[in-house]
Amino acid sequence: MQNKKLQKAVKRLIDIILSFIVLIVFLPIWVVVVILIKVTSPGPVFFLQDRPGQYKKIFKVYKFRTMKIGSEKMIKGQEVMKDDDRVTSIGKFLRRTKIDEIPQVFNVLKGEMSLVGPRPERIASLEDYDDEISKRLNMRPGMTGLAQVSGNIYLDLQDRYRFDVYYVENYSLWLDIKIIFRTVGVVLFGEDKYVDKYLVDINRSTYTAQKETISS
Repeated sequence: MQNKKLQKAVKRLIDIILSFIVLIVFLPIWVVVVILIKVTSPGPVFFLQDRPGQYKKIFKVYKFRTMKIGSEKMIKGQEVMKDDDRVTSIGKFLRRTKIDEIPQVFNVLKGEMSLVGPRPERIASLEDYDDEISKRLNMRPGMTGLAQVSGNIYLDLQDRYRFDVYYVENYSLWLDIKIIFRTVGVVLFGEDKYVDKYLVDINRSTYTAQKETISS
């Protein structure tokens, strides 16, 4: 228990340091992205939306806007795919390279998010949470996470939840490091390259075992 607390304290320190570095290093890119968004589609530069954070505390997540105005209404569990016509021309590039997520370093600095953790879902998704899935809310949501480097949009919703619960129950700094390095690969080569190439084996996780018990 004491070791876990120490690791989470170190995790927070790393979040703050790396977020400041990203903020400074990517500042020229921010300027270019802002200009491209403004000249290629009408609407605001940033997309803000209420999301549930740790222990269901609601916060506003920051992103560069990648979709056309009026396209923000989403179906639970349905991801925005590569050929989605709601995505703007520059939005396709921003989503592919994950640059649209960079403004979330502000969420990290404010303590609402972490660099690594379960991705924050829409508030409406909470209606479908049972006690097991709710475990994903026991840690700060992340800019990247175990599900995001294990196929992400190519996984079904229940499998993404299983990865999130596994992460929360088996958290370690070493797992964070592996996820961060894998995230670099996802940015460079695409999410589809990591389908079925999991960092961990969740087939016999607590979540799976409990679901099998309930089904039987």
